[in-house]
Amino acid sequence: MSTSLFQRVVAAHRHHIRRCNHCFQSSTAPEPGFGLLFDIDGVLIRGKKPILAAKRAFQNKLLNGNGKFRVPTVFVTNAGNALAKTKAEQLSDILDIEITSDPVMMSHSPLRMFEEYHDKCVLLSGQGPVEEIAKKIGFTNTVTIEKIREAYPNLDMVDHQRRPKTVPNNAHKNIPKIEAIVLFGEPVRWETNLQLLIDVLLTHGVLENPVCEFANNEHHLPILACNMDLLWMSDSHMPRFGHGTFLHCLESVYQKLVGRPLTYTALMGKPSEITYYYAEKLIMRQAASMGLKLPIKTLYAIGDNPMADIYGANLYNKRLKESQQLEQRKVVNEPHSPAHPSSLRKVHPSTRSLTTSAALGQDSDVTSQSRSVLSQRQVETCESILVCTGVYSPLPGGSSYQIPPVFHGPRDMEFDVSLCMPSHITNDVDSALDYIFERESFHSQVSS
Repeated sequence: MSTSLFQRVVAAHRHHIRRCNHCFQSSTAPEPGFGLLFDIDGVLIRGKKPILAAKRAFQNKLLNGNGKFRVPTVFVTNAGNALAKTKAEQLSDILDIEITSDPVMMSHSPLRMFEEYHDKCVLLSGQGPVEEIAKKIGFTNTVTIEKIREAYPNLDMVDHQRRPKTVPNNAHKNIPKIEAIVLFGEPVRWETNLQLLIDVLLTHGVLENPVCEFANNEHHLPILACNMDLLWMSDSHMPRFGHGTFLHCLESVYQKLVGRPLTYTALMGKPSEITYYYAEKLIMRQAASMGLKLPIKTLYAIGDNPMADIYGANLYNKRLKESQQLEQRKVVNEPHSPAHPSSLRKVHPSTRSLTTSAALGQDSDVTSQSRSVLSQRQVETCESILVCTGVYSPLPGGSSYQIPPVFHGPRDMEFDVSLCMPSHITNDVDSALDYIFERESFHSQVSS
């Protein structure tokens, strides 16, 4: 069967199923051909309280009579200082529904794919159970900022009250050479983390070394950073500093001291493409566990932050379209240059996504498993839905959406002003689901 004929058959079959669903709502359960990616803070909850419209939408529209999801759903948060299990339990309590850890994606979840670093000695920065988190996602040899501080107490000198009265002998003997750095999220004591991270970078992972020996080295230790949010929304009526603000400080201090930009081996969390790539795989896993037969063609990413949720979803959609164009060229055997196509802007290596790398044949950052999965991709489109319950809040008077005047994304990420424009703007999750379900001809209400 030819590709075009097969597509027509699938489309006709899908249309037939939708018509049946429409005519026999009480007897036939609808089958979705789409998946949902929900941001959490500012979309579903504010601090420890639910956003009532979101809670109502989940209970009345998204769950069936048995409390199970009717649509493949993944929760994509930029939080990086907690286990997915802990976040799932928190969501379950606040929204009063059952959510397991499987569909909960933290900003650090894609680190599972960076197996080449799992056995290296890695320095962890952040707060919460960072060692437990690292172990859960595959790291076997870790050191924390606090352990560095205990081994070298005289390196942390800003807070006079914390300066040690005595220094233990040979405490540093327990600190191995650090081979990479993982930044999970914003730390509690910024001055301590900034100082010790810079110390480790300037001594190339061996704090016994003099700084001058390595300060002029062209390369520094690999840095894997999670959560790039400059701002995020919690209980306060105004957005608060996120991990992206801390990263900005670290970058500025390093460049001021060394005279060259600090570079990242990988950036994870929205708006990075690798986050949406990983979320897509989780959606497919959800669809398989639900026994769905229709292919998942569209992802709807629902968020409150134009510079994270919206920009990231639109960037991933852009990459999907570019990948489709490249596949079409292969099908018709159209010759093309092995270099980047003119339509693709070359971005910093640290932000090069798995999707782009695989499509362009640059496999240095891509595992063979990832390439195999990409070749079987079903998703064709990623739509961005902006809600007005968090970071984004429309100006009084109902004025039209204004593209943010300043790019809040990470320094190393390409900026395309058109990617700041959401596919759709709506008040909250409840109205977002109405829009999506109508667009997909999917029942809005759960049958009794």
